[in-house]
Amino acid sequence: MIEVSNLSRRYGALTAVDDLSFRVQPGEVLGFLGPNGAGKSTTMRVIAGFIAPSAGSVTVCGHDVQREPIAARRIMGYLPEGAPSYGEMSAAAFLGFIADLRGLRGERRRSRLDHVVERLQLGPVLDQSIDTLSKGFRRRVGLAQAILHDPEVLVLDEPTDGLDPNQKHEVRALINEMREGKTIIVSTHILEEVDAVCSRAIIIGAGRLLADLDGAALAQLRGRLDSEFRRITQEASHG
Repeated sequence: MIEVSNLSRRYGALTAVDDLSFRVQPGEVLGFLGPNGAGKSTTMRVIAGFIAPSAGSVTVCGHDVQREPIAARRIMGYLPEGAPSYGEMSAAAFLGFIADLRGLRGERRRSRLDHVVERLQLGPVLDQSIDTLSKGFRRRVGLAQAILHDPEVLVLDEPTDGLDPNQKHEVRALINEMREGKTIIVSTHILEEVDAVCSRAIIIGAGRLLADLDGAALAQLRGRLDSEFRRITQEASHG
């Protein structure tokens, strides 16, 4: 599982994440929900080990991401905001590079590459450089590298950003297919995303935990989640 304990991240006088604590269990898809600037991406980067916390800790399947970064990253797939990659590489070369980094060899390497290419419909663009791809295809290449090694934990920052409605449906279907036995966090500011894939949702604002809604609470709020979300975030901005 993922365990975040009293996590804070400061940039000088700015506190991006403020004493945040939560757990995500295997089989859960946690929607990490909040307006732009709420601290979602900063939290995702700390969980993924890309930036260090100012205080608190994060463990992934028992591995502290600061003290055991290699062990934590080995079992984690991470899709960063904007899906950055090596733009001069072709999509095929980039995925092959990631497969090598992940230690995939032989038949497993071939089968995993074939799987992500087919599942994310990347065949038509494999030979194009990533810089020449549309935003949607760049996002799909980013998601492909995150799931290539079939990780136990997935940290997905705005996974459907830039995708058309059909592509969003495909990515959400993929997340739902992968949920059994995996621990997944999906950062988003789109309420529709929570309804489509999440079994639980956390709402944050100004880096603080505002609400933690389990499956039953989410089911009760389906019809009024939009107004509830706006109310909570407005209260946070005025408080």
